[in-house]
Amino acid sequence: MIRLRKVKEKQREMAENANGGAPIRRQTAGELRLHKDISELNLPKSCTISFPNGKDDLMNFEVSIRPDEGYYLGGTFLFSFQVSSIYPHEAPKVKCKTKVYHPNIDLEGNVCLNILREDWKPVLNINTVIYGLYHLFTEPNCEDPLNHDAAAVLRDNPKMFESNVKRAMSGGYVGNTLFPRIM
Repeated sequence: MIRLRKVKEKQREMAENANGGAPIRRQTAGELRLHKDISELNLPKSCTISFPNGKDDLMNFEVSIRPDEGYYLGGTFLFSFQVSSIYPHEAPKVKCKTKVYHPNIDLEGNVCLNILREDWKPVLNINTVIYGLYHLFTEPNCEDPLNHDAAAVLRDNPKMFESNVKRAMSGGYVGNTLFPRIM
């Protein structure tokens, strides 16, 4: 029975490719699920998604977040997403491409968001991740930091933290680190 199915699949593929074109590549379960997730996105107005490699490469895309409240108001932050073929059983890999002074994002762009690590579950989707990233900008979390210095300033002196964020977003130095202008 199994062999018969494989033979029938092979015959169907050959029939589909009989027109002389390139073989048709089958989508993985991860690609199918990601396509569904992207088609059902319900993003805040301040978030956009783009596909730098074209719509044929759904597994790699970018999300731009422009917070409309909080410390990061007026800034624009770009994130790259890499989604594996076993998605949703594995969380997407997310990196912040914008250098930012933030307690939950380090200077290399690594993001500390629980649903991208230990709290990931296959019922979560790309929409959930984007809202989680957006939430990091409206409510930075000093309890689970990647940038310990920024977290300490946020916890101990919120006014200084706000000043540091504004200086960093304006293209200035915070400590010994120069940040690009993003407002």
